[in-house]
Amino acid sequence: MMEQSFLNADLIDIAPETASCETDFKIYGKRSRFCGRIRTLKVFQDNGLVRRMSETPSDGEVLVVDGGGSRFGALMGDRLAAKAMRNGWAGVIIYGVIRDSVEINQLDFGVKALGTNPRKSPTEYQGQTDIPVSFGEVIFTPGQYLYSDEDGILVCDNPIEGELPPIDY
Repeated sequence: MMEQSFLNADLIDIAPETASCETDFKIYGKRSRFCGRIRTLKVFQDNGLVRRMSETPSDGEVLVVDGGGSRFGALMGDRLAAKAMRNGWAGVIIYGVIRDSVEINQLDFGVKALGTNPRKSPTEYQGQTDIPVSFGEVIFTPGQYLYSDEDGILVCDNPIEGELPPIDY
């Protein structure tokens, strides 16, 4: 995978109505920028569906996991991140925590999460797949586009295209 060349600050200047997630995420993995169509999971202290989705082939989608903001146990570790990377996912946004951050930081993959916790989450496969989920004042709907970079996360119905407005300093 190659580093994405977009900058969210430029994209939101082109399309100022674009939703911008207000949650402050930490960046893990070597890919600080990634984008793609959204797939979603809604889980709570259970990484079974995260495992199942990571094992599913993707054509560059972004997995958005609403873990309820829980810091109880990690919803993704290095093995699941590596599976998702190998299966073609562009990246993962986790409204929860991860583990194995040192190993994930060695992967050419993008992960954003609230932080880390070495505790495993149970794997009971409880939760919902491909439903609208909400955090950070944004609704993430399957099929929408997500852009993630060092400055944050943007969500829109269609890819953002256009010329940058002129800079007036």
